[in-house]
Amino acid sequence: MPLASRLLLALALGVVSTTGVGALAPPLSSHVRHESRNALPHGWAPVRRAEPERMLPLRVGLAQSNLDALEDLLLDVSHPDSANYGQHWSPAQVAETFRPARESVDVVRTWLGESGVDAGRVRLSAGGGWVLANVTVAEAEGLLGTEYFVYEHAETGRVQVGCERAYHLPEHVARHVELVTPTLHFDARVRREVPVEKRATKIKVGNHGSGPVSPKTTGNIKNIWTQLEHCDEQITPICLRALYGFIYVPLAAHKNSIGIVEYTPQAYAPADMDVFFSNFSKSQVGQRPNLISIDGGTIDIPYSGFDVNGESNLDLQYAMSLVGKSQPVTLYQTGDDVEGMCASFNTLLDALDGSYCNFEGGDDPFQDPTYPDPYGGYQGPVQCGGITPAHVISTSYSYDEFDLTPAYMQRQCAEYAKLGLMGVTVLYSSGDYGVGGNGGICLDSSGEPSYGGSVFAPAFPSSCPYVTSVGATQVNPGANVTDPESACEQVIYSGGGFSNVFAMPEYQKAAVEGYLTKYPPGYPAGTYNTSGSRAYPDVSANGANYAVAIEGEFSLVYGTSASSPVTAAILSGVNDARLAVGKKPIGFINPTIYSKIGQGLFNDIVSGNNPGCGTDGFAAKPGWDPVTGVGTPNFPLLVTAFLLLP
Repeated sequence: MPLASRLLLALALGVVSTTGVGALAPPLSSHVRHESRNALPHGWAPVRRAEPERMLPLRVGLAQSNLDALEDLLLDVSHPDSANYGQHWSPAQVAETFRPARESVDVVRTWLGESGVDAGRVRLSAGGGWVLANVTVAEAEGLLGTEYFVYEHAETGRVQVGCERAYHLPEHVARHVELVTPTLHFDARVRREVPVEKRATKIKVGNHGSGPVSPKTTGNIKNIWTQLEHCDEQITPICLRALYGFIYVPLAAHKNSIGIVEYTPQAYAPADMDVFFSNFSKSQVGQRPNLISIDGGTIDIPYSGFDVNGESNLDLQYAMSLVGKSQPVTLYQTGDDVEGMCASFNTLLDALDGSYCNFEGGDDPFQDPTYPDPYGGYQGPVQCGGITPAHVISTSYSYDEFDLTPAYMQRQCAEYAKLGLMGVTVLYSSGDYGVGGNGGICLDSSGEPSYGGSVFAPAFPSSCPYVTSVGATQVNPGANVTDPESACEQVIYSGGGFSNVFAMPEYQKAAVEGYLTKYPPGYPAGTYNTSGSRAYPDVSANGANYAVAIEGEFSLVYGTSASSPVTAAILSGVNDARLAVGKKPIGFINPTIYSKIGQGLFNDIVSGNNPGCGTDGFAAKPGWDPVTGVGTPNFPLLVTAFLLLP
């Protein structure tokens, strides 16, 4: 029934009720569009209308309290000028501060009841973040003023139910709700692109999904260099130590922690760790990361090769060798080898924060994997809390913003801010396609994804203002390791640009506006968001020519996938120094690195571009730029500056 007809019917019923029993009918409010999307995510198409009697697990995500103060609260413990710098919050304090108001629960329950959903089908999540109701498709269409279809993905064959373009809520209800699922949120599981060899034109077969951040390889290498003379040809741990001055012996490893996130089927190969350590860190032969299995996460994958082991081997070989033998590295292996092949960032966030689970917080069962696994994998429950977050967490996976809805991204972005409040540094790779999205896809003038588009396509979570986004640099061909680096222009291009969803945070306004004023990109209106939005990356590190052991041999590997764990290792050293003298970890670093204190703590990158979408992208210039951020880490300066902070 069309929305207008339903409203007229409701009005008529209200009049009958008033005249029949002498009581006022429940007040009506006009429906307003709550969420919408311009286009379906790439690869999805409707195949038929959803059956009216089909049952849906409707989940209404309640508006969290105090989100309007979130940035100020985070700056209060993260900005170097704040008297409360470093006074991080406890998980209980975070949960209590942002818990939805009782009024929101009551308004949503009343709306469902007055719309014909009996109370026996409605319940409140344990954490108070969601109202859950089992409804039919027909009921959901009436509640939300929309139509449901069955959608199918052209490449994977995956099927799911969702609504078309938009859904609506009564105006008096809408202000109490962040999002409703299942509606517009398609396949937001972490998916990775199939890595591409530079010498090949065909995409390799054998990987399970895609995403903007994935390492690339130009194949095997015969000679391994262990000194500094060939850092323009091969990056090894000694090259990175020389580039960033990272010579450090941990003093407080028992207090410190660093975490690397991997998503099944990506998994490291233990034998390759020893091949790498035998060449570059002999004391670590036999050492392994401390594996924390999240929802059945496993490294026991029945196949191997670059497509499976490339990412994890890269991340762990370099993170572990840089922090050294005495500093344990935690591996958050996320998702089983069946359902987990579509694990999402929310799977990780569930384990780190119990208040974020689908019965308590952020998950969407039509986006995020379901446990016990209905397809025969991990049979335990969803892991909700119980894992203490590491002080620094690096993730080399990503989405394009256009894959997700703003409400989904905003809810997840708020969770990264909460981790920052608890003193966690969250790093994400910025992407490997310059100003373009996964695989070089861009947007057309209407905002729809298009390989021929000329509108830039930003990445998420890098576009979230509460993570630290890491771009990529390179040692230029023929240059010495002591020469200035440039933006990476070998095989990959550093992801960077301006969000289409998130506003520019206060901490970076001066730096970003300075770049745009001094070095205006000069593109036609509509090429990228010029309204004053979140800009990324924040920092960068080398992302070209890494020597990585894979299946017993060494390959040259490229990507911001390398830049993020390297940055995490260096920041972990800063944390160790602070912990050794009784101070707190550095937590959310962005306010500091953009402040006056942060100026000069990074090696400024002033050459190179990040092409994409038929353009040269942006240019690396003095100061912050949307190619390399504020630059690459200078460990001696960083550790000194952070030791001087409270």
